[in-house]
Amino acid sequence: MKVLAITQARYGSTRLPAKILKEIDGRSLLEIHLGRILKARSIDKLKIATTDEEGSRFIVAVAEKLGVECFKGSVEDVLSRFYGTAEGESPDYVVRLTSDCPLIDPSIIDDIVDFAVTHDYDYVHTDPRCFPDGVDTEVMRFSALERAYREASLTSEREHVTPYIWKRGTAAGGTLFKTFDFQNKEGVFNASDYRITIDEPEDFEVLKALIQALGTELYWKEYIDYLQEHPEIRSLNSRFGYNEGYDKSVRNDKQIK
Repeated sequence: MKVLAITQARYGSTRLPAKILKEIDGRSLLEIHLGRILKARSIDKLKIATTDEEGSRFIVAVAEKLGVECFKGSVEDVLSRFYGTAEGESPDYVVRLTSDCPLIDPSIIDDIVDFAVTHDYDYVHTDPRCFPDGVDTEVMRFSALERAYREASLTSEREHVTPYIWKRGTAAGGTLFKTFDFQNKEGVFNASDYRITIDEPEDFEVLKALIQALGTELYWKEYIDYLQEHPEIRSLNSRFGYNEGYDKSVRNDKQIK
């Protein structure tokens, strides 16, 4: 069985251009992100799904430093870019990650891969109700990804890769895919109130405080514990919502097939 991890990374950003290349103590957030993924025992290979934008050469340079391959594809049709990254690898399962999560947790990746494989699921993801924004992990059969690539017809489904799958999954009341919302093992049910992602300038200040205080090797809950103990840091980005990008896409949805 082959498990391929793919992380999406692009240079452009509406709110914070080149955000994943910002550095903390001499290391870019992208390098930190890739390094943490590579610690996951369940993945056989990691690839980056990037774009044809001029700035992508900086992403490729970071990837080459760590021995990670890149695939370049569409800026807008992220589903086609993601599928193109996976297609030549013929994996059984694909792990979807995004590079705006520098503190992605390898133990979460392993837990969700193990759960999906053991329980024969088509798709499993971190339940956004009980994980912080910034450890988002999705695991899917390649066959489910391929079906989404061929059939997804809304711009929101093409831009955000997996809505076609999870909207039609059993966890959402559908029947097309067997899906599951994976909850954290720590019983921290307010974890979704915390942001350890990078999308706004304030997010960078939170990440900088966390990494300079704790380093880049800890379990996700230890970062949340630190924010709980330091509300002045947590408050820096607490006004921003979860998954605002997808909500905006849905409001502006168009049928393209």
